[in-house]
Amino acid sequence: MSDSSVQATAPAAVAGTDDPSGLVEMAAALAEGLVSSRQLTQRSLRRIAAAQPELNAFRTVRAEAALAEADAADRRLAAGERRPLLGVPLAVKDDMDVTGEPTAFGCAGDFAAKTADSEAVRRLRAAGAVIVGKTQTPELGQWPFTEGDAFGETRNPWNPAYTPGGSSGGSAAAVAAGLVPAALGSDGAGSVRIPAAWTHLVGVKPQRGRISTWPEPESFHGLTVNGVLARTVADAALLLDAASGPHPEDLHRPARISAVEAAGRAPRRLRIALSFAMPFTATPKSLDPEVRSAVERLAGRLESLGHEVVPEDPRYGPIGLTFVPRATTGVRDWASRVPDRALLDPRTHEAVRTGRILGGLPLRISRRAESVLRRRVGEIFGRFDVVLTPTTATPPLRIGALTGLGAMATDRAMITACPYAWMWNVLGWPGVNIPAGFTASGLPLGAQLLGPGEAEPTLLALAAQVEAAEGWATKRPG
Repeated sequence: MSDSSVQATAPAAVAGTDDPSGLVEMAAALAEGLVSSRQLTQRSLRRIAAAQPELNAFRTVRAEAALAEADAADRRLAAGERRPLLGVPLAVKDDMDVTGEPTAFGCAGDFAAKTADSEAVRRLRAAGAVIVGKTQTPELGQWPFTEGDAFGETRNPWNPAYTPGGSSGGSAAAVAAGLVPAALGSDGAGSVRIPAAWTHLVGVKPQRGRISTWPEPESFHGLTVNGVLARTVADAALLLDAASGPHPEDLHRPARISAVEAAGRAPRRLRIALSFAMPFTATPKSLDPEVRSAVERLAGRLESLGHEVVPEDPRYGPIGLTFVPRATTGVRDWASRVPDRALLDPRTHEAVRTGRILGGLPLRISRRAESVLRRRVGEIFGRFDVVLTPTTATPPLRIGALTGLGAMATDRAMITACPYAWMWNVLGWPGVNIPAGFTASGLPLGAQLLGPGEAEPTLLALAAQVEAAEGWATKRPG
């Protein structure tokens, strides 16, 4: 596959054909009896098997169990039962528990099979989904690339010499390659939005608590939320609604929304802040000219749709100081559950050491600072409805670009490539990556629509409007 692999194909199959490809299309075709869950699941499993040697998107493939679930779904459909995702094959990231499968979270070692689904997976099953497998993630979700000694390299369907990003890189690769119509991921510093940007997908990081992280009452001390990856806003909204809802012991319980309704209505005229500013990190970083040009073009599209776009930057202040204690303490917590810690990456051991140091008073101060930071950064939403930024500062990285680096060098390289996403994890607010175009060599680029607390309806309505104008779902890896 060459660098110039962007290919505009015919529009995705619509409900009523015998080859539906999107989540909404599949659910409709199943409900209308135009296709069976077994047929769709077999097709997904065939595609996974064919792609796995090159893309390596899956850590676990549940072929036998998925077919049994598909047959059960077909019986329910034949009996007249209707649920939002009944019979649709989906994938989840390997930081989520699936009954009977291990949750290795990118680590090497002999992990025991889980005896219960995580709450998000339970809700997918309640909606009728068939879980075909668990997707690859770097070790404990720490990096914006999906590579590791435990499983090798996960590659980008647009060009396998490049990473799909991380940490939800396996989910992104699986959706972009058409192995599944949509997938769940998780986002602790951009881990849904970054791979969505680098694989030409819609990636929704919802409000903290929107999709439960149970059996964690909150994940990574509130930084990490579960989110969705899909080709279209409608597909992302359907999966978001199906997966959303709290466990009784969750710490965060936002008011319920209807993502599907939001994605189906036009937004009012919005005032949008266009920002290229990066928060202070004491490390060198710059914006790639192709990324800047892509986001500026998208800003022009928003203006053509009737919105007002004004250059303006959020007041990030010292937000970076509050991120590290929460992130490294979260790594420390997860690493304590690994069966053989000697197998962990040296960079993980360094993060664990830092987490031990910062896990007391610095962590408590970081959590207390969140309300102050929300007021400081949120000041911009007194004047604007949405903030538009790049999702990443660079195009996708080459496979192996960060291999062999020490902990500090890896952190610096990550900040250089991805300085735009992690602030919204500190705040717990929603953000949506939308495709922004391609580099001259055909690699995908993305832009973020960012909002204040519980702003998903506005962001999804705006994203759907842009999608209708841009037609990004017609472009698939060649």
